[in-house]
Amino acid sequence: MIKVSEVKTYSPTEYRTDLQKQVYDNLNALEIPFERVDNEPAVTMEACEAIDARLDVKTVKTLLLCNRQKTAFYLFITAGDKPFVTKDFGRALEVSRVSFAPADMLFDMLGVEVGATTVLTLFLDSENEIRLVIDKEIMSYEYFGCTDSTTTGYMRIKLDDLISKYIPFTKHKPTYIEV
Repeated sequence: MIKVSEVKTYSPTEYRTDLQKQVYDNLNALEIPFERVDNEPAVTMEACEAIDARLDVKTVKTLLLCNRQKTAFYLFITAGDKPFVTKDFGRALEVSRVSFAPADMLFDMLGVEVGATTVLTLFLDSENEIRLVIDKEIMSYEYFGCTDSTTTGYMRIKLDDLISKYIPFTKHKPTYIEV
């Protein structure tokens, strides 16, 4: 079990990266309240169990996917405990042969390392090269649990704030699918 701090309702006093600072600046500018924790590095959904318990939230699984040619990109948000099946994802979007985007592309496009993928850095995709895809199951959540762009910071925000304020700020329009 990883160590997880007490819940905090304010931005960190020291940031690990400039991107992490930008994420919190965006949330504050959009007046989106959040609760957050600091934790030991967590890069698997299993490691998030202690985080979920502390924040009373289900952390989502966020994946950057691409086609074989690496010309089409998808940021897919699904339930953390749901297995990802490429065939089901492809069928729902009527695309074939998707796979995980390479780590260097994840960093170049969203500014994060593997394990820290989050919709909160989608604002970096100013050219809208990434298609935002959300599993319809997520829409039943009251709160959205995700990283703050690091593997050592997780948060929860109201799903409604994410959908009505943050995603429009990124200038992306989500596609909702059932998988």
